[in-house]
Amino acid sequence: MGQYTRGDVVLAPLALENRGIAKTRPAVVIGTGAQDEVWLCPVSSKPSSDTPSVPVSLGDFSHGGLDLFHESYILTFRVCRIRCGEIIGKKGRLSSEITAALPAQVPPLQKPGSRGTQKTRQRPGS
Repeated sequence: MGQYTRGDVVLAPLALENRGIAKTRPAVVIGTGAQDEVWLCPVSSKPSSDTPSVPVSLGDFSHGGLDLFHESYILTFRVCRIRCGEIIGKKGRLSSEITAALPAQVPPLQKPGSRGTQKTRQRPGS
Protein backbone atom coordinates (compact mmCIF):
# COMPACT_ATOMS: atom_id res chain seq x y z
CA MET A 1 0.00 0.00 0.00
CA GLY A 2 1.34 3.40 -0.93
CA GLN A 3 0.85 6.77 0.69
CA TYR A 4 -0.84 9.31 -1.54
CA THR A 5 -1.61 12.98 -1.02
CA ARG A 6 -3.54 15.64 -2.89
CA GLY A 7 -1.70 16.55 -6.09
CA ASP A 8 -0.15 13.14 -6.72
CA VAL A 9 -0.64 11.86 -10.27
CA VAL A 10 -1.21 8.10 -10.38
CA LEU A 11 -2.24 5.34 -12.76
CA ALA A 12 -5.45 3.61 -11.72
CA PRO A 13 -8.27 1.52 -13.19
CA LEU A 14 -11.17 3.96 -13.69
CA ALA A 15 -14.45 3.75 -15.58
CA LEU A 16 -15.42 7.05 -17.20
CA GLU A 17 -18.59 5.92 -18.90
CA ASN A 18 -21.63 4.48 -17.19
CA ARG A 19 -20.84 1.06 -18.68
CA GLY A 20 -18.58 0.33 -15.74
CA ILE A 21 -15.63 -0.91 -17.81
CA ALA A 22 -12.46 0.22 -16.05
CA LYS A 23 -9.47 1.33 -18.08
CA THR A 24 -6.00 2.12 -16.73
CA ARG A 25 -5.60 5.86 -16.95
CA PRO A 26 -3.82 8.73 -15.21
CA ALA A 27 -5.66 10.46 -12.40
CA VAL A 28 -4.98 13.19 -9.85
CA VAL A 29 -5.46 12.54 -6.13
CA ILE A 30 -7.80 15.21 -4.75
CA GLY A 31 -8.31 13.72 -1.30
CA THR A 32 -7.69 10.82 1.02
CA GLY A 33 -9.95 9.07 3.43
CA ALA A 34 -9.99 6.59 6.22
CA GLN A 35 -9.92 2.90 5.41
CA ASP A 36 -7.23 3.12 2.73
CA GLU A 37 -9.24 5.13 0.16
CA VAL A 38 -8.38 8.00 -2.18
CA TRP A 39 -10.52 10.28 -4.30
CA LEU A 40 -9.32 10.81 -7.86
CA CYS A 41 -10.11 12.99 -10.85
CA PRO A 42 -9.22 11.30 -14.15
CA VAL A 43 -6.88 12.92 -16.65
CA SER A 44 -7.89 12.83 -20.32
CA SER A 45 -6.31 13.91 -23.58
CA LYS A 46 -9.59 15.65 -24.45
CA PRO A 47 -11.51 18.21 -22.40
CA SER A 48 -15.03 17.41 -21.30
CA SER A 49 -17.61 18.68 -23.76
CA ASP A 50 -20.22 19.51 -21.12
CA THR A 51 -18.33 20.35 -17.89
CA PRO A 52 -15.25 22.42 -17.03
CA SER A 53 -11.85 20.74 -17.23
CA VAL A 54 -8.51 21.91 -15.83
CA PRO A 55 -5.72 21.97 -18.46
CA VAL A 56 -2.40 20.43 -17.42
CA SER A 57 0.94 20.24 -19.23
CA LEU A 58 4.43 18.98 -18.36
CA GLY A 59 5.29 22.39 -16.88
CA ASP A 60 2.57 21.88 -14.24
CA PHE A 61 4.48 19.04 -12.53
CA SER A 62 6.81 19.68 -9.60
CA HIS A 63 8.41 16.27 -10.30
CA GLY A 64 7.74 13.28 -12.52
CA GLY A 65 5.08 13.62 -15.19
CA LEU A 66 3.10 11.90 -17.88
CA ASP A 67 4.00 11.08 -21.45
CA LEU A 68 2.28 14.22 -22.72
CA PHE A 69 2.65 15.36 -26.30
CA HIS A 70 -0.15 17.91 -25.98
CA GLU A 71 -2.04 19.51 -23.16
CA SER A 72 -4.19 17.12 -21.10
CA TYR A 73 -7.20 17.84 -18.93
CA ILE A 74 -8.19 17.02 -15.35
CA LEU A 75 -11.88 16.04 -15.40
CA THR A 76 -12.92 17.60 -12.09
CA PHE A 77 -16.58 16.61 -12.47
CA ARG A 78 -15.72 12.89 -12.64
CA VAL A 79 -14.59 12.18 -9.08
CA CYS A 80 -13.96 8.50 -8.30
CA ARG A 81 -13.15 6.80 -5.01
CA ILE A 82 -10.93 3.71 -4.93
CA ARG A 83 -8.80 1.74 -2.51
CA CYS A 84 -5.11 2.65 -2.45
CA GLY A 85 -4.27 -0.97 -3.28
CA GLU A 86 -5.94 -0.58 -6.68
CA ILE A 87 -3.50 2.15 -7.73
CA ILE A 88 -0.99 0.78 -10.21
CA GLY A 89 1.73 3.37 -9.67
CA LYS A 90 2.63 6.97 -9.03
CA LYS A 91 3.73 9.03 -12.05
CA GLY A 92 4.52 12.35 -10.43
CA ARG A 93 3.23 15.31 -8.51
CA LEU A 94 1.53 18.50 -9.69
CA SER A 95 2.92 21.88 -8.70
CA SER A 96 1.68 23.44 -5.48
CA GLU A 97 -0.16 26.13 -7.51
CA ILE A 98 -2.22 23.61 -9.49
CA THR A 99 -2.78 21.44 -6.39
CA ALA A 100 -4.03 24.42 -4.36
CA ALA A 101 -6.46 25.45 -7.13
CA LEU A 102 -8.02 21.97 -7.62
CA PRO A 103 -10.51 21.94 -4.69
CA ALA A 104 -12.24 25.04 -6.07
CA GLN A 105 -12.72 23.24 -9.41
CA VAL A 106 -14.48 20.20 -7.89
CA PRO A 107 -18.26 20.61 -7.48
CA PRO A 108 -19.44 20.53 -3.82
CA LEU A 109 -21.35 17.25 -4.24
CA GLN A 110 -18.25 15.60 -5.72
CA LYS A 111 -15.76 16.64 -3.02
CA PRO A 112 -14.13 13.92 -0.92
CA GLY A 113 -16.39 12.79 1.88
CA SER A 114 -19.63 13.88 0.22
CA ARG A 115 -22.41 11.48 -0.71
CA GLY A 116 -22.22 12.50 -4.38
CA THR A 117 -18.83 10.89 -4.96
CA GLN A 118 -19.04 7.79 -7.13
CA LYS A 119 -17.19 4.62 -6.27
CA THR A 120 -15.63 2.63 -9.06
CA ARG A 121 -16.96 -0.85 -9.64
CA GLN A 122 -15.19 -3.64 -7.86
CA ARG A 123 -13.40 -6.18 -9.96
CA PRO A 124 -14.52 -9.77 -9.52
CA GLY A 125 -12.48 -11.35 -6.76
CA SER A 126 -11.49 -7.98 -5.22
